[in-house]
Amino acid sequence: MSRRTRPPYPAAFREQMIELVKAGRSPEEAAREFGCTAQSIYNWLGRASYGSDGKPSKEPGLSSVEREELVKLRRDVRRLQMERDILAKDTAWFANKDEKTSTPSSS
Repeated sequence: MSRRTRPPYPAAFREQMIELVKAGRSPEEAAREFGCTAQSIYNWLGRASYGSDGKPSKEPGLSSVEREELVKLRRDVRRLQMERDILAKDTAWFANKDEKTSTPSSS
């Protein structure tokens, strides 16, 4: 009893199917048109709502590529906020130091 299997669909194809369904096509329609099964599309939709770590996504409706970009951008924002805070403290310190070392003008 041999089971027929086929190689996995490419990630780009899966993403396109997910986008089509999100745009309003039914999985059955997309499956007939593109030659895959509706169950596969349902499975891909289910996985798309989970992150790469297997936990539910906090941002439903994002593709895995979008989710990865969002994580990267949030990391960059945290780094930039930290740099901004350091610069603000340094600026305040230098401004305070200059006030202490300046001599009053003689009139």
